[in-house]
This record gives sequence, structure tokens and C-alpha cells, in this order.
Amino acid sequence: MDVSNKTVLLVGATGGIGAAIAKQLDQRNAYVLLVGRSEQALHALGASLQHQHSLIQADINSVEGRQQIVEQCQRQAIDIYINAAGVMDFQLFSQQDSDRLQQMINTNLLSPMLLCQLLLPLLTQKSSAAIVNIGSTFGSIGHPGFAVYCASKFGLRGFTEALQRELASTGVQVLYLAPRATRTDLNSSAVNQLNEALGNSSDSPEHVALAVISALKGNRRQQFMGWPEKLFVRLNGLCPNLVHGALVKKLPIIFRYANKNSE
Repeated sequence: MDVSNKTVLLVGATGGIGAAIAKQLDQRNAYVLLVGRSEQALHALGASLQHQHSLIQADINSVEGRQQIVEQCQRQAIDIYINAAGVMDFQLFSQQDSDRLQQMINTNLLSPMLLCQLLLPLLTQKSSAAIVNIGSTFGSIGHPGFAVYCASKFGLRGFTEALQRELASTGVQVLYLAPRATRTDLNSSAVNQLNEALGNSSDSPEHVALAVISALKGNRRQQFMGWPEKLFVRLNGLCPNLVHGALVKKLPIIFRYANKNSE
């Protein structure tokens, strides 16, 4: 799907990846409904774009916030829903705060699903529409220190795959894009140090945003970013013991930075 002249709902617009997607959509003459929790961040993002777009200050984790978003979408007849909302907490599961655990599950999985359900009547009445969920490599590989984050992204991947098949007879494309480590404020300093210690490469938000545009244009139902991350995803599916052994060997490094993150 070409995004030019389309109306796009972008949830998580003020995050690193979300803001980069907003700029790519703006450059391609899409009209964007920018959703975020911070009024100040939304206005700053809106001011950075070439064209005028709708700013929606709403929390997708609340019933009221989701309803506010849907009412705006009903008025403006969206063509595309992009879910870029996400939070991450690098912590050993035994030490993780229960409130933070619930926030990750809600923000990364449950609330996007609930919002998507409300939007389906609007999207399925279109001859051509799209849903894009931004997942993660960790939605396919269980990684120590990220148990709950992995659970939320595994769930989002499964939800997307099932919805792709459920809506196959409609005009709605359902896409899943899984970035690897990305240089955004989502990462704590401990996560950045861990990636450096493990030799993990990372991408810019702009690189991920371009991949979103490309996935929409090519109707790529499932796309994983980065090398060797793509290989590890396949290996974990076919030979999980190989990936298990490799990650277990790295536990001392992972524990070192996870403990530092809890200090």
C-alpha cells in the first residue's frame, strides 16, 4: 500500500520509532493522527513536521483514551493503523516490580489489541486498509533479563499472525515488523551497556521507519530486521537448543548489567 494521501493513525507517535515514522509519513503526504500521552511532546512533534496533522493526547491503556482515539478515527476515516506504542524494562524477572510488569503487558499487548478490535469495523469497510504492529526480535527469542518484554512481544506477534489469517478474505493487510536493538530512549543506560558488552548492533529509528514504509508498500506480512538477528530468529524456531546454549553462556554478562540496572 502506498501511504501517499492516506489517513494514518499512529499510536506511540512521540517515541523514537514513532516520531521517525511520523516524519516519513509526513514527507509522503499522508495525513496522520498522532497519538501520545504527553501534550508537550505531541506539539513538539507536530511543529517538526512539514504539514499539519491531528494531535490526540490519549492513553491507550485507559478505556477513555481508546474511545477518544476511535471517535477521532470515525470522523476522519482512517486507512492505516500503525501501533508503535511500547515500553521496556530490563530486569531479572525475580526482581521485577509488579506494576512495571503489568504496564508492559498492557502497553505492548493488551491495549493495542483492544484498540485494534474497536478499529476493525472502520478498517474492514474499506476496500483497502492496513494494520501494522511494531514488534521486536525479542518477540521470537526469549532473552534473559527481558522475560516480560519478550512475553508481550511474543503475544503481539501471535496476535498479528492470527489476525492476518482471520482477515485474509477482507481488504485489510495485517503486517508485523520486528526491529532489532534500536537507538531510542526506550533503552536504559544498562541496556545500552549490555548491547555494547555483547557486541549487539543497533539501528536508527529512521532505518526502522523506512522499513515500515517498505513493508506497507510490499505487503510484507512478517519482516525481521538486522543480521545476524534474522538468522537467530530462524535458528530459535528450528534448533532452539543452539540459541539456548549461546545465551546461557552469556548469563554472567547479562546478570552483571541487570543487577546494575536495579541499583
